[in-house]
Amino acid sequence: MLKIDSKYVQMAQSATELCELHFLVQKAIELEHSTIPPYLTAMYSLIPRTNIGVRTIIHSIVVEEMLHMTISANILNALGGKPKINTPDFVPEYPGNLPMGIGGSGFIVGLEMYSKDLVKNIFMEIEEPETPIIYPTTLMAKATLPTFSTIGIFYKAIQAKIEEIAPDTLPGDPALQVTSNFFASNLLYPILTKEDAINAINIIIDQGEGTDDSPLDEEGELAHYYRFEELYYGRKLVKSPLPPYGYSFTGASIAIDTSLTGVYPLFPNTKTAMLPDGSEAKNRMNEFNSSYYSLLAGLHDVFNGKPNDLDKNIGTMYDIKLAAEKLCAMPFPDKEGYHVGPSFEYVSPTAFLLS
Repeated sequence: MLKIDSKYVQMAQSATELCELHFLVQKAIELEHSTIPPYLTAMYSLIPRTNIGVRTIIHSIVVEEMLHMTISANILNALGGKPKINTPDFVPEYPGNLPMGIGGSGFIVGLEMYSKDLVKNIFMEIEEPETPIIYPTTLMAKATLPTFSTIGIFYKAIQAKIEEIAPDTLPGDPALQVTSNFFASNLLYPILTKEDAINAINIIIDQGEGTDDSPLDEEGELAHYYRFEELYYGRKLVKSPLPPYGYSFTGASIAIDTSLTGVYPLFPNTKTAMLPDGSEAKNRMNEFNSSYYSLLAGLHDVFNGKPNDLDKNIGTMYDIKLAAEKLCAMPFPDKEGYHVGPSFEYVSPTAFLLS
């Protein structure tokens, strides 16, 4: 069961001023971002025009992680803080631990090709609710697991503290709030009041974990944990005709081809330094990381005074996708049987000018 270092929850609970929450909400932004490279790497490893159902599910989760990151930045701005996106310490080291000690020192997250083991052991662990509901794969009794501290507990601690100490109108500059045509207005909206912040945190929790007694969020969509569970079982989670189960993994089959015809065999945790100087693979990797840096720098600007530029940065995400797909299709030099995976390394523009 995935746990969060309890000191961060305690920091939220002991705060007496809003400025004491700035560090914690920045960590929330970093956490939301840290899940995106592993999810995208798995998605990019899917060979084009194969595994469409798998790709669709992972893509939907990535989009919502981007939403959560943006909501967290809006909350930080509303509390009077300043999001920091374009710094080297914003980008995790893969393989490694997620921000705030998520999962403990033994929980290592890397950048790997898609597999059911990756979904079960990493992705579902990241998204696991406080009390996950175990839905049957056939029409049989369900069970629940014991309660543990999770990412949702961390968010709830911040939420409770905002409710306790924040004024009804939050102190941040309203002009910094980000909205976008890319997201529905009931999901991404200006956070101006205490109530806005509380409701926005509920969106993050529900989309990731579901509500306490349902796999669905308030929009009627499956939470991330249960979408990944669909991939693991290869079946859609649907309403069960027999009470009291509610749902079961007895819906339509999700076609999953994990052979070499469906998934590129990416070398785990590829780094730029592994690739030969002057090789096409290294040039492509530099191209990818240049686009990745441009995205981080662009998002930093969005959250620090250019809120109308979010849609423009979504275009940069398309550049990242194209660069990653080119990488994944390339055999890894000197590593027979493997392909090159995207490295998601922080590399400033100066490094490219000097290389």
